[in-house]
Amino acid sequence: MKAVRVLDGVPTLVDAETPAPGRTGNEVRVNVAAVGICGSDLHLLELGFAEGRVLGHEISGHLDDGTAVAIEPFRSCGTCPPCENGDRHRCDETKDIIGIVSDGGMAEHLLVPDDALVPLAAGVDIGDASLVENLAVAVHALNRARLQSRDRVAVVGAGPIGLATAAALRRGGFAVSIAARHDHQRAAAERVGARVIDDGDGREGDFDVVFDAVGNTASLAESVRRVGFQGRIVMVGSFWDEVGVDVGILMQEAELIPAMMYGRTPNGREIDGAARLLAELPELGSTLITHRFPLDAAPEAFRVASDRAAGAIKVVLEPGR
Repeated sequence: MKAVRVLDGVPTLVDAETPAPGRTGNEVRVNVAAVGICGSDLHLLELGFAEGRVLGHEISGHLDDGTAVAIEPFRSCGTCPPCENGDRHRCDETKDIIGIVSDGGMAEHLLVPDDALVPLAAGVDIGDASLVENLAVAVHALNRARLQSRDRVAVVGAGPIGLATAAALRRGGFAVSIAARHDHQRAAAERVGARVIDDGDGREGDFDVVFDAVGNTASLAESVRRVGFQGRIVMVGSFWDEVGVDVGILMQEAELIPAMMYGRTPNGREIDGAARLLAELPELGSTLITHRFPLDAAPEAFRVASDRAAGAIKVVLEPGR
C-alpha cells in the first residue's frame, strides 16, 4: 500500500506493507478515506519528533464491510485507573496515540483497536468525517468549562480548533465572539455563526469564559485581557513552548482550565458526541476543510497547511484519490 512516512524531515510517499483484511486479534482494518493535517503534526515535523513516523490521528474511513467510521486514536489497556476513569489518552500501560506515538492514518489502510471505532450517522460525508477528532477536542473543552446558560463566551483563534469550538458553542445555544487573524478565518467564523471581534473591539473583561484555541503567550495574554472577574480561561489550544502569564490574571482572579484531547463522561465517549455534532452540522466540512490532496501530494499539503495566511484552515489528505 501507499503511505506517507517522514524521512529526513520530509513527508515522503513510500510503499508499506498492507495489513491483512478483516480482523487481527482485537484490531480491525480501516480503509482510510480522509486524514487531517493537525497543527501538532506540523510541530512534530518541525521539532524532528516525527522522523520515521506515518503521521495522522484525524482519521475517517470504511471497514472492509463498508461501515463508515471515524477513529478515536488511542490504544489503551482498558484496566488501569486512567482507562477506568474514561481517560484512555492517559493510559498508564500502552501510552499509544495513533499517528503520534505509533504509525497513523496517512496511508491507504490502518489497523486500529475495535474499541477505537466511532460509528457515523447515515449521510455524513466520509471525506469530512476526519473532522470528528477536531470536534471531540471542542466537546471536551466545553465539558471542562462548566458553562452556565448566561455565560458570555469568546474564542481566541479561528483555526480548526477555534472554529470547531465556536460551532459546538453555537449548537449549545451560546452567542459566541471570536478573535480571528485572517480574512478567510473571519469569513469561516461568520459561517459557523460567531461574531468576529478584532484586537481593539470590546471592553477588557467582557467575557465569563474565554477559550484559548491558539496556545502561545500572546493568545493567553489576549484571553486574560478579555476574561471578566473570576472568569474562566479554557486552554484548548496545544501549548508547545513555555508561556508567560499576564499579571492581569491575578487582578481578575481568573481560573486557568487546561483541556487536553477527550475522554468519556457519564453520557458516554466525547468523540461519539462529536460524531453526532458533525451529523447535525454537515456544513462544517465545506467551512473548515479548505484543501484536499492525494497522498502523493503530501509535501505540498504540508506546505499549504503551514501557511495560514495563504488561506488554509484544515488541509486533508485523501488516500483514495
